[in-house]
Amino acid sequence: MPTFTSHDGAILHYDLIDEGASGEPLVVLAGGAARHPAYLGDLAGLSSVRPLAVLHQRGVGGSAEAGPLMAWPELAHDVEALRRHLGGGQLDLLAHSAGTRVAFAYAASHPQHVRRLCLVTPPADYLVDVEDDSRAMVMARSDELWFPAFAEAVPALEAASTPQEHRALAHLIAPLAWGTWDEQARAHEAVGDFYLDAAGAFFSAPVPEGLAERLASCGAQVLVLAGERDALTGLKPVLAVADLFPRGTAAVIEGAGHYPWVERPEGFRAAVDPFFGMDRG
Repeated sequence: MPTFTSHDGAILHYDLIDEGASGEPLVVLAGGAARHPAYLGDLAGLSSVRPLAVLHQRGVGGSAEAGPLMAWPELAHDVEALRRHLGGGQLDLLAHSAGTRVAFAYAASHPQHVRRLCLVTPPADYLVDVEDDSRAMVMARSDELWFPAFAEAVPALEAASTPQEHRALAHLIAPLAWGTWDEQARAHEAVGDFYLDAAGAFFSAPVPEGLAERLASCGAQVLVLAGERDALTGLKPVLAVADLFPRGTAAVIEGAGHYPWVERPEGFRAAVDPFFGMDRG
């Protein structure tokens, strides 16, 4: 069980998944927030060509809770400690969903240490000022079997204010995250426990002042991946994230929702492999 010591002395855990791959690890930040990173799997076989160093957020999985330093802007310090533990060079970093908040904080505070940054389906309404098209994406699916139960629960969903309340209603929201709500999707929703205390701590701090503007100082190559049918995030706000970075580009994974490596593994790998300079042979 690999561990490292973070800036405040906390002992944190990460999974090293290599499936025979060699070379510098790709650091991976899970979402949730505070979901066990088991739900990431091996990222559609990515671990066969690049070792994955998958961080367990404080209070999640093998990483113990550590005092007041569990809000997402603070978690960037853990990424920096992991970078030093892995050898101290520039990072290639991949983050999914809520984990992209930590990646944004890290890129803003340590831009010189990021070589490549891949942001997978990042919720972005707090960062970009563009039309939120997620509602239209939801309504376009009103003829699906799951929709009536979701629509009936909308008032409760809007009133939910704690991680516990949100989690209790998660089964009603889940279909929004998938291009196709099928057995594969339902099975994946059951993978990776949620750590609700850590989730509450994750969102306990406001967005750092000037965060979006500070990302302009990050000269890393940046790839933003959007799911064409991701009704959790919408499409337009996700694509706009690329414009926050001087070297940002965006790609849409057709037919995918919030988990493109699960629904469209070939499309996911076709975008990610060349970005990280990997040859699939």
